[in-house]
Formats: sequence, structure tokens, C-alpha cells
Amino acid sequence: MKRHGLFLAVLFGCVCCMASHAASAQQEYVIGEGDLLRIMVYDHQDLTTEARVSGDGKITFPLIGEVAVSNQTVAAAERTIARLLEDGFIVRPQVSILITEFKSKKVTVLGEVAKPGVVILRGAYTLMEAISDAGGVTQNAGDTIYIQRKIFRGGGDRKVSPEIKNALAGIVEKEEVTVLVDTKKLFEEGDASVNTPVQDGDSIYVPKAAFVYVNGEVRTPGAYKITKGLTVLKSITLAGGFTPKASERRTKIIRNTDKGEVTIKAKMDDLVMPEDVVFVPESWF
Repeated sequence: MKRHGLFLAVLFGCVCCMASHAASAQQEYVIGEGDLLRIMVYDHQDLTTEARVSGDGKITFPLIGEVAVSNQTVAAAERTIARLLEDGFIVRPQVSILITEFKSKKVTVLGEVAKPGVVILRGAYTLMEAISDAGGVTQNAGDTIYIQRKIFRGGGDRKVSPEIKNALAGIVEKEEVTVLVDTKKLFEEGDASVNTPVQDGDSIYVPKAAFVYVNGEVRTPGAYKITKGLTVLKSITLAGGFTPKASERRTKIIRNTDKGEVTIKAKMDDLVMPEDVVFVPESWF
């Protein structure tokens, strides 16, 4: 019974921690065009309103009319509305905002994921969360994930007001940067330092892994994913090793080059390249 009680206590603590994290992430979420907000004022149920953020970044709220909320965090927008209500309408209003539909912030996840497409960012999102929403990576995923991001050359990112963007048009250019993430560190080692936050407008690409093909006198011929530092010997080991009939010394690599297909006498410590065929012939004796 004590163990059961301890388990329930730990489970309750985890749930509370997750809920607290979700609430904190929503408070930090930057509101944008298309988001649907549910706005409530404590002890004033008649003011409860659902409003979608318009193209010019505004919502309409009872008593105070149009309010600019775009490019503000949820917490900042709550303070903005409270300040306007306090100006002649309500004494010390307590305003809370809940995002009921996230529409303004999104990333694109393509390549070797189960469900390629657009992922809506429901608050502060990391790379792993975005890929998880895209169904996770497939077994053919490569070793590197690419994140393409547009930034302003003069510094900063997309989190600036439309007015500033218009003022800088033609003066400050955007440039595209590419962030490379090691999939092994992210998924297998759980290295938090590579689980980078993603931003609105990011394009995430998970390429297909490169393969080497091992044929001939090996126990399990087939295609094997190329990892960093994969040699001829390691490729043969992945294929189950040599059969008793194998001629190890006559192992060769068949490789496609710009000049066509070439055959190379293989050394066991040679690195393999994408689409190489490692062929182990039968011994003459």
C-alpha cells in the first residue's frame, strides 16, 4: 500500500509539473494573425469573449473596442487589456487569455517523417516536439536534420512588429541560415543541447539515409545504413560476416562515379560511400 501511495504521489507530481509547463509555455506564446483567443475577466462573466486576431493584429473586446495584441505574449496581452479596462471601466481587473486555436505560428517538417507537412506551434516548441507532431522519424532517416531559418541580416529574427518590418523593407535584408542537428545525439543520446527551439517559419528537413549494399559471400546480404566512419569491414560485419566460402582478399567495391562505374580492390579499413556495392566473391579453393 505504501508503494502504491508513493507511485500515485509521484504520478500526481509529474502531471502537475507537465500542466505547469504547458501553462507557462502558453503565457510565453507570441500572439499572431489567425489565433483564436478566449478572454475572461474575473468576476465579470458577461465580458467573456472569443475573438480571432485579424490581419492587422487586432481583436475587438467589450467596453474598450479594438485592441492590438499581435506580437505580444499572452501575458503581455492580458496586461494590455487589463490596463484599458482599468481606465474608467473596472477596478483592478484580472484578465486571463486562453489560446483555443493556434493558427499564426507554424513550421514545415518534410523528408523521412511519418506525417510530412505543416506543424502548428502551440506555444514554445523544440525540434523534438515538432518532429513528434509529424509522427516521428522513419527507420530510413539520415544522421543529420536540417533546419532552414530566415533571419534579418542586421540581427534579430521574425519577432518584430509589422510596422518595423515595413520600415525596414528594402533596408535590412533577410538571409537564410541552416542549422544542422545530429539525429543520434537528439534521439539516442537524449542530448538536450541539440534539442533546439524552433521558430515560426522554420523548414525542417529529415533526409533519407545513405546506404551501402553488401552482396556475395556474406551471411545476410542486403542494404545497410551508412553511419559515420563505416568501413568495408564494418559493412560486412553488419551483413553477418563472411561465409566459409568467402574470399576475403578479393573483396571489391563497385562504385558509381562521374566517369561511370568503377571497380576498386577493397581494403578492410576503406570507408564506404553512398550507393557503394561491397562484393565478396567465392574462394577459388
